[in-house]
Amino acid sequence: MDLLAGLIQTSILAGGVLALAALGEVLSQRVGVVNLGVEGLISLGAITGIATVVAIPSPLLGLVLAMLVGLIVGMVFATATVIIRANQILCGLALTLMGTGVAAMIGKAYSGVPAPVTFEPIAIPILSDLPVVGRGLFTQNVLVYVIYLVLPFCIHHLLFRTRRGLDLRAVGENPAAADATGIPVRQIRFLYVSLGSALAAGAGAYLTLAFVPSWSEGVVAGRGWIAVALVIFAGYRPWTAVLAALLFGLITSLGFVGQARNWPIAAPILSMLPYLGTIGLMIVPVLAWQKVRRLMAAPAALGQPYFRDIR
Repeated sequence: MDLLAGLIQTSILAGGVLALAALGEVLSQRVGVVNLGVEGLISLGAITGIATVVAIPSPLLGLVLAMLVGLIVGMVFATATVIIRANQILCGLALTLMGTGVAAMIGKAYSGVPAPVTFEPIAIPILSDLPVVGRGLFTQNVLVYVIYLVLPFCIHHLLFRTRRGLDLRAVGENPAAADATGIPVRQIRFLYVSLGSALAAGAGAYLTLAFVPSWSEGVVAGRGWIAVALVIFAGYRPWTAVLAALLFGLITSLGFVGQARNWPIAAPILSMLPYLGTIGLMIVPVLAWQKVRRLMAAPAALGQPYFRDIR
């Protein structure tokens, strides 16, 4: 029972990083911009969060500042890809290299330093006393509830229940037609790429202030790339992306449990499980039924810069 409860609790915690980053990437890709800089944004958010709480013991401030850094960097990325219309793939790779490099340089002073304050678990009365699932589901920190419940609901409502969401999806599917109807294509792309970057950086702060309360070089461990893969697997839908992130959290926690309990499996293999899972999930859409493939199709204009003069 204790093992199962701990597995549920760790799975939800581990999946939160991927879920928040994936939600940000959903916003970006829905407007037609591929942001491969998620790994760098998570790294910048992670070091910003830990540096903030070391100076000022406030995890909320650490999260806010990390998201502000992500927003500023996202605006730079959006300027390059949306306004200047530079190659999105190259800009994303540059952002990843820049973000991880800057975070590693700043992080030398904080390597191995534990976070003095973190987002503490909050036990929900009565529900937290339920057997097995009580501890796993209802004794989490406040960010977990925001990431798994509030944010996906808000983003789903925005995308599929509002006029702005219709405009947003139109920009990702056919920016020329959207522009012809008066929808401000560049403004919408700029806004949601920047907001998506802020969420990705927030995932980094979550990593060092709620999941692994310290900084070390390589702590992000490819989670940004996994988040991008999750968005593709989830068919660019927020709720599916969150569920896929939870699945990866389970895979990650299995590796932790296996090492802690000395399972007869080599530790490197257990550490590889999330990445093997990524490869598996990337194969699924290819093998899925044709109807499922249509539902999971990428926005038609994804990765394509919009040139109004050649509309």
